[in-house]
Amino acid sequence: MPHATQPVEQQDITTTELDSALRGGPFHVALRAAIAARGLPLQRVQHHLTRHGVKVGVTSLSYWQQGARRPQRPESLRAVRALEEILQLPEESLIRLLGDADERHPTGSRAAARSYRSLVAASGVLEQLLDDLGIPLDGGLHMLGHHERVDIGPRRELLGRDSHHIVRAHRDGVDRFVAVHHGDPGCLPDRMAVHALENCRTGRVRRHQDTGVLVAELHFDTRLRAGDTHLFRYAVEDGTADACGEYVRGFGPAGGQYALQIRFHEHTLPVRCHRFAQHSAAAPRSGRQELPLTAHHSVHFVEPRVRSGILGIDWDWE
Repeated sequence: MPHATQPVEQQDITTTELDSALRGGPFHVALRAAIAARGLPLQRVQHHLTRHGVKVGVTSLSYWQQGARRPQRPESLRAVRALEEILQLPEESLIRLLGDADERHPTGSRAAARSYRSLVAASGVLEQLLDDLGIPLDGGLHMLGHHERVDIGPRRELLGRDSHHIVRAHRDGVDRFVAVHHGDPGCLPDRMAVHALENCRTGRVRRHQDTGVLVAELHFDTRLRAGDTHLFRYAVEDGTADACGEYVRGFGPAGGQYALQIRFHEHTLPVRCHRFAQHSAAAPRSGRQELPLTAHHSVHFVEPRVRSGILGIDWDWE
């Protein structure tokens, strides 16, 4: 059977986009353009990687080209070098883009935001911790709703957060959820705690000191079948870092409704707050909108249907 080919005009456009992405990045755009230029589905890319002796899941490849995660671990970097050969790219053309991102964020009177490099490092650590627990990136659950409340303390620190989830299983046998918390710079993961509040119980917990990443299993009391829904609630106790100036939440596959509420201590209030979105950690922030502080010392936003990327709120202190 003959292979389908792109029209000449489309091939020219695709090649131009690839050349531009390889020169200026970011990594996920270049990877996506390279895969598109070769006309390979992700399953075929995974097959070629296996033949090169590198094991990477289709979900990870999808996250890489969406910008939701970035390759960081040694095995993942081996995969990137193999991709350069599989996709017929110049040597080092993808690898160098992993170190080219701008790490600067405006601070002003705002507490320092996490640098791009710290987010990339945390992503790599998360992948490692999940591997250590034997848990795949795709946990078998689709998010229907997620309400998250973050409490900021009298020292401007992130005291903790409370998360209420509504999920649906998309395969049989799902009996747990993996909660992930990324503390602010200077945090002490050993002093953080995870509390199961409703319809779940705490299982194994893993912490990474350098990046401040905490991963915890939350076990359900039943095994869900495909199509079953489940509601559960848990909290993370933190309060171990210095002043906090933002809270962000990353999303892989598209999901349901997400509501984020930031509640401030009544004696320590910010001067202004904004919501924002990012396609990835490497992308500029967009969709900035000022949020009014209520009489109950809180701000919030509701996203009716989340897409892959990052949503968050940042604020300025006096």
